Parts: sequence; C-alpha cells; structure tokens
Amino acid sequence: MKQPERIITGAVIFAIGLAAAGWLAGAGLAASRTADRYVTVKGIAEREAQADLALWPLRLVVSDNDLSRAYTRLSTQLGQVRAFLARQGIDTALVELQAFSVNDAYTNQYRNTDAVTRYVINQTLMVRSSDPAGVLAASQKVGELVQAGVVLSSGQEYGGGGPTFVFTGLNSLKPEMIAEATSRARESADQFATDSKSRVGGIRRANQGVFEILARDQAPGISEQGQISKRVRIVSTVEYFLKD
Repeated sequence: MKQPERIITGAVIFAIGLAAAGWLAGAGLAASRTADRYVTVKGIAEREAQADLALWPLRLVVSDNDLSRAYTRLSTQLGQVRAFLARQGIDTALVELQAFSVNDAYTNQYRNTDAVTRYVINQTLMVRSSDPAGVLAASQKVGELVQAGVVLSSGQEYGGGGPTFVFTGLNSLKPEMIAEATSRARESADQFATDSKSRVGGIRRANQGVFEILARDQAPGISEQGQISKRVRIVSTVEYFLKD
C-alpha cells in the first residue's frame, strides 16, 4: 500500500473510532439522565385511636410538728383516697404507693426561721387502670377529697398531676397504615407522571416514616397525654423513577 493510501485509511479508521466513541458517550449520558429522573412523593395515613391505659398520680402532703401524728394523718388520708377510688369503680388492687419522703425543716440550714411546721410527709398513690374513661370521670370529682381534708399536690413525674392517657395498641395498626401511606404515595406519583407525560417506574428509595400519636383536638394548650381520643399518623416518603 502506498503512503498516501495508508494515510487515508488511517484517517478513515480514526474518524470511525471518534464516531463510535461519541455514540457510546451519548448513550451513556442518556442513560444517566434517565436514571436521574425521579419524583419524590409523600403518603399520609391517619387513624383515630382510644387510649387503653390510664396513669393517675395522686400526691398527698401532710405536715405537723409531731412526726408520729403526721404519719397517722397520712395513713388516714390514704384510706380516704382508696375509699374514694373504690366508690368511682376503680380497682384499688392495682393502686401502688410510690415516692414516700419526709422533710425535717430543722435539718435544713437554709430554712425560714418563721416556719412553724417541722415535718412534711409526701406520698404518691399511683392509679394504673385499663379503664381510662372511669379514671377521667373520677378525676373530675377529686374535689370531694379536698372537701374531706385531703391535701393534694401536683405530681412532678407525670406533668400537672392529672391523669395521663396512653394508647398501647400501635403495633396492631402499623401494617395497615404503612400499606395505606405507600398506596397514597403511589397515587401521587401516578398523578405527577400523568401531568408530566411520563410513566412511573420502580422505587428508587423509600422511607417508611415515623409514627406519631397526636391529640385528637390539636389546639394550643391541648396535650396528647391528657386526651383519651388520639390521632395516629404516619407520613411515608417514596422516590419513584420516571420513564418516557
């Protein structure tokens, strides 16, 4: 082969190579862009649920300059509280005594010298019941104890001292709610794909979300713990590939 022919042949081969490389690069770029086409959607599922457990701390306080007399008064008041709960239909067998303490003002170096009471006894009586409605009704009649001379103080362990209502059946709701949230996310993806003249592909990434137990009546000053009726919510986030 003559020199000019060799040069021409080499140039043709080089040109073909450049064309092939360009085509492959273009195909790779197109594939990359296709892989980057996805939509992120959220699906929400909600259920109303009823609390099935009530916790009600009743914190008694008595004071006296005689320790024995103070303890006797405490015992009397504990009996009054138990009798009150029994009248309200609450099973007192599940009531526990907690957080007993005695404070001696004379042992406090920073005490107020004008203080006239030496001993203060605190005792928390914890009501634990599977009848939240009954506990709520009883808590609304607690004034009867005050009229009988029982001194109650707001408990610190459970907020303001009123009943705390707990929903323990979340696990039974999870499978159905996750399926519903995922289905709603898919509906949103389908609508987006229709609007953008695309088709929904497989799942690129998914986040199940976190279950929340919220107050049914969501308003300032309303706490979830203080309501028997609650709202369970989950928000799932799903990314779907989009196809032409």
